[in-house]
Amino acid sequence: MESEPAKQLRERMAEKDLLVGLGARDALEARLVERAGFDFVWSSSLGVSASYAVPDASLLSMSQYLEAARAMREAISLPIIADCDTGYGNANNVIYAVKRFEEAGIAGISMEDKKFPKDNSLLAGGRQELASVEEFSGKILAAAETRRSRDFLIIARVEALIAGWGQEEAARRAYRYQEAGADCILIHSKSRTPEEIVEFARRWEGKTPLAIVPTNYPDLTEDEIRKLGKIKLVIYANQLLRAAVLAQERLLAEIKKTGGIHTIGGMMVPVSRVFELQGVPQMKENEKKYLR
Repeated sequence: MESEPAKQLRERMAEKDLLVGLGARDALEARLVERAGFDFVWSSSLGVSASYAVPDASLLSMSQYLEAARAMREAISLPIIADCDTGYGNANNVIYAVKRFEEAGIAGISMEDKKFPKDNSLLAGGRQELASVEEFSGKILAAAETRRSRDFLIIARVEALIAGWGQEEAARRAYRYQEAGADCILIHSKSRTPEEIVEFARRWEGKTPLAIVPTNYPDLTEDEIRKLGKIKLVIYANQLLRAAVLAQERLLAEIKKTGGIHTIGGMMVPVSRVFELQGVPQMKENEKKYLR
C-alpha cells in the first residue's frame, strides 16, 4: 500500500534541509497551520488532552487521539505526524495503533521511551520514569514491521535528558532505537537553554536524522538549527494552544469587565472568516451545482 501523506512527508524530508511543523489540537487548528505554509502538522498529545480539559497523562484512549488526528487528515492535505505518547501500552498496543493510524492516512507516529502511564515531559515535578531500552526497542521494531508502507515515518522519542540521565544514556538509547528500525530520533530536553540539545546533535553520528521540540529553549532559531546539519524536523508543539488560551481569557475578562460585547470587536475575526475556514463557500458552490 502506498500512503500518499507519508510519501509526501518523505519527499519533503529529502528535498528540504529542515521541515517545520506546528502542533494542533483539532482540525481547525490544523487548517490554520496548513494555510500558514508550514511543512507538517503535529497532532499534539498535550493539545488533544487539553481539548478534553484533562491532564496529558495517558488518560485518553488511543481511539480519542486517533479520531482527533483523523479529523485533521480529513480537513487538510498537509502530512500529519501523530504524537502517540508511549504507544498506548506494550508492543501489542503499538501494533494495533500503527495499523489504525496508517489506515487513517496519518504520515507517521512518534513514541517516547517512558513507562505507561506517562507525565508530560515539561511538567514541573513530573514522574519521568523511563522504560527499559529492551522494552522500547521492541515497540519500535513492532511498529517498523507492522506498517504497510515503508514511507510511514516512525519517530523514536528519547527522554533520557528529560529524566536527567545524561548525554551518554541518551546516545545509547538513540543508537539502539535506530537499530530497531526508527526513521528519526526525537531528542527532547526541558533545559531553558539549547546547550544540551546542541551537544547531542554535534555528537550524533547515526544515520537517522534528528527531531527537536524547542518549547523550553526558544532562542535556538531555525537558522542555527540548520547549521547543526543533523536536525531534520523542528516541532513547535504547543504554541497555538497557549496563544488560544491567552486570547480567550483576555476576551472573557473584557466581557466580564464591560458587561457586554460592545468593546471586543477588535479581539475577534468576523464570523465570515470562521465560515470560510469551515469550507462554507465550497458548500454553497456544491449546492448551486448539485441541489435540484
